[in-house]
Amino acid sequence: MPLPRAPDRLSDEMAASLGHAVSGFGFLEEALKRAIFSLSRQGLGESADERALTRWLRRREEIADDSLGTLIDSFIAAARQAGVDDWPDLEAELNRIRLLRNLLCHASWRPGRRGGHWHPGFINTRGERYPDDMTPADLEAIHAQTLAVARRVVSIMRATGIDGRWLGYPERGAPGDGD
Repeated sequence: MPLPRAPDRLSDEMAASLGHAVSGFGFLEEALKRAIFSLSRQGLGESADERALTRWLRRREEIADDSLGTLIDSFIAAARQAGVDDWPDLEAELNRIRLLRNLLCHASWRPGRRGGHWHPGFINTRGERYPDDMTPADLEAIHAQTLAVARRVVSIMRATGIDGRWLGYPERGAPGDGD
């Protein structure tokens, strides 16, 4: 069954900004996985028995397939358990990004009311619609916010003293952290 009409093609600038915003969510997911690994490994201590280590490794394998929402929940639980001071503020920021990620990744885009604006057609699980049009600058701001939160997550990971290599970045630190 054909669509009633073809979807509108995003402007190149809007499409590029959307792509960068989405790539930021991917980087945040990687940062969360690594931070969960570091925080939970730190919690095992130096004298973990074989059973505890096996259980921990199995959970690390499961995390590889987790969605952003599940990763956020796991990270916040690990941060709270590890005594990270600002976890409530970080939780609020991560939850805001979770909503933005769902909006940007699942919206059906159509031209907005003004030139250069686009409207994300999306209804969340509570039946709410996103009310505003967006511009490339809005998406660039979301990308910057996502990377700022990812940098905070990476700094928490590094504070554990357990810092793994970043895939594809053997000579440098994590992308976006100024290394």
